Amino acid sequence: MKLSKKQARLRRATKFRAKNAEKGTERLSVHKTSQHIYAQIISGCGTKTLASASTLTVKVKHGGNKDAAAQVGVEIAKAAKKAKVTKVAFDRSGFKFHGRVKALADAARDGGLDF
Repeated sequence: MKLSKKQARLRRATKFRAKNAEKGTERLSVHKTSQHIYAQIISGCGTKTLASASTLTVKVKHGGNKDAAAQVGVEIAKAAKKAKVTKVAFDRSGFKFHGRVKALADAARDGGLDF
């Protein structure tokens, strides 16, 4: 289903990003498509990507399921530890917190990230 320009703009949750940029906390941003899921940790000012992981880098057979999302969560947690980041704000980019987004978040929490 193709989103209209307005729906896509609203989904990006601009208010969330602006609020956390003022606080200066790093954020774990998630984006998903029907075939892949992407996660990146962005600096508090919003200008640098500190760590990233996706189903393209994790090498899974099919990236559109919960198992693949959980593997991405584990990888992003490892990359965050390497970048010395432990506390993040979770930016789900307007996606509902269930299914693949929830699997990624739970795996990242188990990997040591604090939301």
